[in-house]
Amino acid sequence: MKLNFKRFGEGEPLIVLHGLLGMLDNWQSPGKMLADKYDVIIVDLRNHGHSPHSDEHNYHSMVDDVLQLMDDLGLEAAHVLGHSMGGKVAMALAQGFPHRLGKLIVADIGPKYYPVHHQKIFDGLRAVALDRLEKRTDAEAYMMPHIAEPGVRQFLMKSLYHRDRYSFAWRFNLEGLESNIEQVGEATEEMDFEGETLFLRGGRSDYILDEDWPDIKVLFPQAFLVTIEDAGHWLHAEKPIEFVAAVEDFLAKA
Repeated sequence: MKLNFKRFGEGEPLIVLHGLLGMLDNWQSPGKMLADKYDVIIVDLRNHGHSPHSDEHNYHSMVDDVLQLMDDLGLEAAHVLGHSMGGKVAMALAQGFPHRLGKLIVADIGPKYYPVHHQKIFDGLRAVALDRLEKRTDAEAYMMPHIAEPGVRQFLMKSLYHRDRYSFAWRFNLEGLESNIEQVGEATEEMDFEGETLFLRGGRSDYILDEDWPDIKVLFPQAFLVTIEDAGHWLHAEKPIEFVAAVEDFLAKA
C-alpha cells in the first residue's frame, strides 16, 4: 500500500506516525519545528487521511506499509516517532525490524493491551448527518450528545471534507476502523528492542501509568520516560514547544 506523506527539512530522516482517527495534517506544526534539524516525513497511515482505505487494519499490515514507504524513499533506516496507535506501529516496527530504526520515540502509549474505549466516539461520528451539513462546524451539534470533550470534537471535525457539492465525508475509513477496533488495542509482540527509546507521556493522561514502566523496560531496556506536565493524551498539540524540545534533546544525545 502506497501511503500518503509530506516531507520537509534536512538531516537524518525522522518518520512521524499519527494516532487513531488522525492524519498527517495534525503533525504539520511540530513536524515543521523538527524540520530545522531533521528530514521529517509525516505520514497518513492506512484508512486515514489521503492514504488508501482497506478492510484490513492491524499492526502487521501497518508495519508493512511503513516499510514499503521507507523502501520507496530509499531509506535503509530512520528515526521513528509515533503517537498513540502510531506509537504501537512504531514499537511493532522496532521489535520486528530493529535494523531499520535509528532511535524510537513513543508518544503516550505503551506496548500493553488496551481495552476498547472508543465506542462513544464512533457513536458520535455515526450520528453526524453528512448529507445535511452546510459547513464543517455543523457536525459538532450531532456529536455533542456522544462526545463531551470539545477538543475531541474539534479534532475529529478536521477530517471532514466536501465529497461533492451536496455532502461531506470523513477522510478516515469509518467502517473499516470500527470493524477492526479490537485490533487497535492489541499488545505489540513480546520481542525486545535494544535500541534507544524515548517514551513521552502527558501528565494528565492515563495511557502510561507508573506501574506500567517495569514491563516496558523489559521490552525496551534502553528506554527513558519523560512526562510533559499539564498535558493530556494529545501532548504534541497541547504542549508543542515542550514536546519538540524533549524529542530534539533525545535525538541529539550521542
